[in-house]
This record gives sequence, structure tokens and C-alpha cells, in this order.
Amino acid sequence: MTLNTGEPVGPCDPGRIPLALTPIHRLLRENPLEGGDVVSSPSDLLIWYRAFTFSLTFLLYTSFHLSRKPISIVKSELHKNCSALMDLSTTSSSQLPGFTDTDCSWKPFDKSNYKQLLGAMDYSFLCAYAVGMYLSGIIGERLPIRLYLSVGMLMSGLFTCLFGLGYVYNIHSLSFYIFVQVANGLVQTTGWPSVVTCIGNWFGKGRRGLIMGIWNSHTSVGNILGSLIAGYWVSSNWGLSFIVPGVIIAVMGVVCFLFLIEHPNDLKSIHAGQNPAPSSNQVQKLTKKWNGKNGNKQLYHSYKQGNKCQSWDTELLLPQEDGGSVCVPVQQLVVVKSESEPSAISFMGALRIPGVIEFSLCLLFAKLVSYTFLFWLPLYITKAAHLDAKKAGDLSTLFDVGGIVGGILAGVISDKLGKRATTCAVMLLLAAPTLYGFSMISEFGLGPTIGMLVVCGGLVNGPYALITTAVSADLGTHKSLKGNSRALSTVTAIIDGTGSVGAAIGPLLAGVLSSRGWDQVFYMLMAADFLALLLLLRLVAKELTSANVVKPRSGSTSVEMKEH
Repeated sequence: MTLNTGEPVGPCDPGRIPLALTPIHRLLRENPLEGGDVVSSPSDLLIWYRAFTFSLTFLLYTSFHLSRKPISIVKSELHKNCSALMDLSTTSSSQLPGFTDTDCSWKPFDKSNYKQLLGAMDYSFLCAYAVGMYLSGIIGERLPIRLYLSVGMLMSGLFTCLFGLGYVYNIHSLSFYIFVQVANGLVQTTGWPSVVTCIGNWFGKGRRGLIMGIWNSHTSVGNILGSLIAGYWVSSNWGLSFIVPGVIIAVMGVVCFLFLIEHPNDLKSIHAGQNPAPSSNQVQKLTKKWNGKNGNKQLYHSYKQGNKCQSWDTELLLPQEDGGSVCVPVQQLVVVKSESEPSAISFMGALRIPGVIEFSLCLLFAKLVSYTFLFWLPLYITKAAHLDAKKAGDLSTLFDVGGIVGGILAGVISDKLGKRATTCAVMLLLAAPTLYGFSMISEFGLGPTIGMLVVCGGLVNGPYALITTAVSADLGTHKSLKGNSRALSTVTAIIDGTGSVGAAIGPLLAGVLSSRGWDQVFYMLMAADFLALLLLLRLVAKELTSANVVKPRSGSTSVEMKEH
């Protein structure tokens, strides 16, 4: 199997290959690229680079979610239950920055409307993320992914650290924290379209659900690591709960710039760059041999090179005059005009791809549920189970453990059945009653809570993971695009951007409804799951209908299947 290599990338290409990978490629040249410009599937070199890209993009987006998690852990520290600190002396209380003798919360979150203020911080981040995501995919299709992603990660690290510096410099302005959240939400939109496009370039449709189900576990791994890192410092110095993840994502941005390869075609730049161009003497010898065989110079057209960069291996095939021009024999010349590179798809063009609208709206409600858990679960556990911030943060990681299992399971099942929408619908159907069971069981002790957290995590994050990865990649390479691979980033951004609208609404509603009781929050989450299910019913019906069509035997009349 040969990968589509598109337009050739010669040594005069401005360079899309990170310099840090050049020495690594030299070590791997025991299995060079066949022909210098084609990557073969059995090649050990291609397998190595696929595994490398898989691991690198996994770690890159892990750092994105790692930097988003601290806010949910720190919430219980920004507004604390002061009754536990009543025994502290006035002297020890006055040494805590931002606290007074009668208040143990961090201003301005010390008021009775602290849930609305915390919800507003979540909403500012997620709303900026949702708006920025629609633009990010369009921009990402037109810029080098490696540079675009690296700059976004560096800026995200800066704003994440800036939030933590609010503790260091004793900042109590709500507008400061809102500004940081909005800015961070905008720059974090560079991540998802970039990594999905990159992984989609390297892996075909075969077993895509399984591969991306495993790969998408970076979301839960990042949440787990973010919870553990933030929880380590939350009680002593919550500023470090943001600064350390901010430094990590910034460092990963540098790693991205040094090592990320966007597309298998880019490997040709490394291979061509390591084969030096022939000397002028070699070219002259080749020219003499050519002229000796065919001395009729009238039969040649002159082609001046000028300032145009030509690949040296092409020049070797053409005889040259003393003046430096390239001579092409008229009788033996075959001109092959390569097709122009397909243009990036428009926003409306991406919406017309079958299934994009349905899956986008479904993700809106699925992500609403997932992100409500992401931002509010530690605080809920603190209030329901009466645990401190660190223990609640550690316990909340079980939800993400279940998310890893659910994402992989959804990918495996959808690959086996070939039905993405049906797989999502079944998991959504089971998720709603499970959420109700979790709200009831969490009041009966730690043991039942642990079990239900894992089950809820799998059923809630399974459809979310499948839609944002395998489904997005499938739609971004849909047959209606006629081979145009430059739609993947835009389609991914539309689907995830629409989902991010739900991610912004969910935590905001949770902040408002939780003041009336946590039961109201769970009713809202169950309603969102049912709405997500309803939006997939048309696609589910089409998948089940197509499964009932019997394939014609050889020799019988073929039945044309309509694409859906």
C-alpha cells in the first residue's frame, strides 16, 4: 500500500521538517524510503514515525487538558467552609494572604453568590473557546500546523501561569481572572484541530475507532495528571496548582516545535536534504554524454532556470548548455501537468458534508455533560462526601479512568459494527439513568461512589470521545470531498466548536442550579443526554436500514447503495 504523497517536496522547500528529527532520521536510514519519495506501508521507517507521531500528539494534548483541570480543583479552596478554621488563632489567620480574621475564602469568591462567580469563570473560558474554535480550524488549514500549535501552547502556558500569579501577587480582582480565562480559552483552540489533523494524516480509516479511542485517552490522562498536580499544592499554595501545569504545557510547546511532523509527505524533505546535489563537474559530464548521443541541437528547446528553484534530481535528467540553460529534446519530451493543490474548504462547504450537523449538535449536549463533570465534580464530592479539596480531587480522577475505558470501548465496538451513530446512541441511552443512580448512591458512602464514578465516566465520555476523534476524521475525509484532505481541520473545528458551546453552557447552568440543590444539576445532565440521543436518531435509522440490505451475489444484479 502506498500513501498519497501529493506534490513533491524537494530540497528547496522552505522546510517543514523539525531540525531535531534530522539526526534521528540518520540513525534510521538502514531502512530508507523507497525511491526517495514514496513511503511504503510495510516499511519499518513508516511504522516508527507513525508510533512516534501517535505518542507525541498524545503527550501534546495531554498537556492541554492538564492545564485546564486546576480550576476545578482550586474552586473548593477559593471558597472554603470557614467552620473548620474557627479554632485558628488570629495571628495564624492573618498570615494567610487574602484572608481576614473572620473570612477564610479568597476574595472576591467569599460572597454568598460564589457559585455564580465560579460559574462565570468557567463560562468565560469555555465561551471564548467555543467562539475561537470556529476560527481556529479555518486558520489551521492555512498555516503550518507545527508552528500554529507551538505558538498556541506557549501562549496557553503563559496565561495558565498568569492565573497562578494571582495568588503570588495577592490579586483579588474578578476582572483579572475573567480576562485570563478568556485569553486562555482563545489560545487553547489551537490544540484540537491541529492534533486531530495530524493524527488523521498519519492513520487511515482502517481500525480508526480503536486507534483514536486509545489515542483520545489523552483527555482523561491529562485530567488525572492535572488533578494530582493541582491537588498536591491546592491546600498550601494554590498558585502553584496553575504555575506548574502552565510550565509543562509551555515546555511541550517547545517539544512540538522541535519534533512534530505534520504529514508523511514531509519525510521526503529529510530524505532529499540528506542527499547532496551533484557537483558542477558531474553535471557537465552528464551533459557531454547526452550531447554525444544526440548532437542535433535544433531539436532542443532552451529552458532558462533563472531564479526558480529546481530539484537537482530533475536537473540531472536534462542536458545543459554552457550558458546554464536546460535543454529539452522536443521528440522525447513528455509534459505531465500536476493537478493544483486543493483549496481549503469553506465553512458552509464543511456544513454540507452529510452528518456534520447532526454530530455537531449531538456533541453540544454530550460535551455539556462531560464538561460539567470536569469543572464541578470535585466541588460536588467535597459537599456530598464531606472530603477536603485534595481527597475530592483524587477521587474525581476515577471519572476519567472510566472515560479512558469508555472511549476505547466505543472505538472498538464502532469499528466492529461499522456504526458510529448507533454506538453513540446506545451509550447515551444508558448514561441518563446511570447519572440518576450516581446522584442517589453518592450519599451512601465512599465505596458505591467509586464504582458509579467509573461507570458514569465510561458512558459519558465514550460518545464524546468517539465523535471528537473517529467521527470527525471520517467526516473530514468524506467521499463527497473527492479526495480533498484539507477539510479535516475545518470539520473538526466545527464539530468541536459546536460541542464547546454546550461545554460553556453546562458549567454555567450548574453554577446557577446548584444553589437550588444538586438534584437540579443532575436533572439537567440527564435531559442533555436524552437530547443528544434524539439528534442521532435519523443517522441511527439510516445505519440500521443499510445493515438490512443484503449484498448481491456474484452474477446477480448489483444494488446501488446511497451514501449517508
